[in-house]
Amino acid sequence: MSFRFSTFELDMERRELRRDGSAVPVEPQVLDLIAFLVNNQDRVVSQEQIFDAVWEGRVVSLSTLTSRINAARAALGDSGQSQTMIKTVPRRGYRFVGGAAPANGENLSPSEGSAPAVIRPASTQEIRFCETPDNVRIAYSTVGDGEPLVKAGNWLNHLEHDWDGPVWSHLLKWMASKWQLTRYDARGNGLSDWDVDEISFDAFVRDLESVVDAAGLETFSLFGASQGCAVSIAYAVKHPERVKKLVLYGGFALGRRLRGSPQDNELIDAMLTLMRAGWGQENPAFRQVFTSNFVPGGSAEQVDWFNNLQRITTSPANAVRIRSVSDMLDVTHLLEQVKAPTLVLHCREDAMQPFEEGRRIAARIPNSSFVGLEGKNHLILEKDEAWPRFREAVCAFLES
Repeated sequence: MSFRFSTFELDMERRELRRDGSAVPVEPQVLDLIAFLVNNQDRVVSQEQIFDAVWEGRVVSLSTLTSRINAARAALGDSGQSQTMIKTVPRRGYRFVGGAAPANGENLSPSEGSAPAVIRPASTQEIRFCETPDNVRIAYSTVGDGEPLVKAGNWLNHLEHDWDGPVWSHLLKWMASKWQLTRYDARGNGLSDWDVDEISFDAFVRDLESVVDAAGLETFSLFGASQGCAVSIAYAVKHPERVKKLVLYGGFALGRRLRGSPQDNELIDAMLTLMRAGWGQENPAFRQVFTSNFVPGGSAEQVDWFNNLQRITTSPANAVRIRSVSDMLDVTHLLEQVKAPTLVLHCREDAMQPFEEGRRIAARIPNSSFVGLEGKNHLILEKDEAWPRFREAVCAFLES
């Protein structure tokens, strides 16, 4: 069986690794190691599993394994620092993250548990910058082929870290394998300008306007997640001639402070105080409060990654400003004005935004459909029961 990923092809019938059509010199045992990792790319494999598969259970030292991992990375143009192909998962093992897909359209053989969707490797993303009317630099990227799909900015994005991280990567690379995906870091976070005068809901809409103009997109489908749903709704109403279809996941039309009780608002104030005091600290205890709502069912790796992402992608002051905008947004008056066909998806036990918020959006947008998903994660994870249903529903909607 052959696999393609990035500029490589792994041909196990010929026992050959090729890059741009030319054979790459690889020791047989290193080739076996690469093949084992690629065949099990949907999961982390332990050192013991590698020993059993590659060394057939023979006793070898950890230094031997490390040497073979280093050789495999070198053959793939990877390193222990970048880990773009082979990722070390501390205390658990290794995982291939290069996005391999069967070269001839065959199906991957499932490993333990259910197999993930086969994703064609998307091209390496190229990050560019555009400028908003108020002179804020916004970082954006476009990757993939096909019909254009734009992802609106949401709570704390980072173009580089999201692309390869364990929380967002599966969603982004799946989208880029099927459509031409354009996404960006909204002002105040990620690779976009942090030191900005205005962080407001209207400014977030202007960020989206600036990105699609800079990317040269005339018409496109628009995907929003969490607070990105409200931004997407506002843009779709303001520019109905440009939005072909609208996909809204885990969204809300009315911020928590506007729909909450006085007791709820006291809790919101307490959360903002926590953010001011501890957001930038190495100790993740302060940020864990937010992570536990976004990915309550996440693995230790995903929780640690999301904790760190929140710390490095914005400042404590900006985290408070962005969160305050989210808590006060209101697009309820715009829902009936949405012209684009709309798909609304929401997890039934969403720990961050109640299931009822998604139903309210769908009930008031004309020509909309609603899909309830099983699960409690606000950000849909690759191992979630809802992930296959999410892909199926979004594909059916955007490709109809």
